[in-house]
Amino acid sequence: MTDVLVAYATKMGSTKEIAEAIGERLRAAGHEVTVLDAAQVRSVEHHSALVLGSGLYAGRWRPEAVKVLKRNEKLLVDRPTWLFHDGPLGKELTPQPAPRKVRQIAARIGADAPTTFPGRLTAQTATGFIAKKMAQGDMAGDFRDFDEIRAWADRVAGQLTAGSPAGA
Repeated sequence: MTDVLVAYATKMGSTKEIAEAIGERLRAAGHEVTVLDAAQVRSVEHHSALVLGSGLYAGRWRPEAVKVLKRNEKLLVDRPTWLFHDGPLGKELTPQPAPRKVRQIAARIGADAPTTFPGRLTAQTATGFIAKKMAQGDMAGDFRDFDEIRAWADRVAGQLTAGSPAGA
């Protein structure tokens, strides 16, 4: 069993719901899981692995998620780390690259580039002028695929169990 921190940074709640779904799958696979808002994470030192996600807004990660990476970079070199972001909207969804800063830190700590999950933007959850306007157009809706999210979490759980340095 591995002690996994699943941290998320969200503006409208979609990324939190994805993180909770990932946490549920990791728990079901026998891992000890803590799901926390990235703004509450000071250190990863008491966890053996990290899953970190952020909402992707105009190609940027939420600052609190980037701070988790920056603040813990030296510790993360020795911990399995998986990254994800959500945010692409609409019917034509394509994976989005992480911001350069996130890609650079991921490379230094040995983590893969973030996995992209489709996002959600609805009138009920939209905050801010631009998001509220977007929530009235073609990009409005919940495009998340929780089967895809759970399958990704199952792969993470399998990698933890199969012999990552932190697993067992």
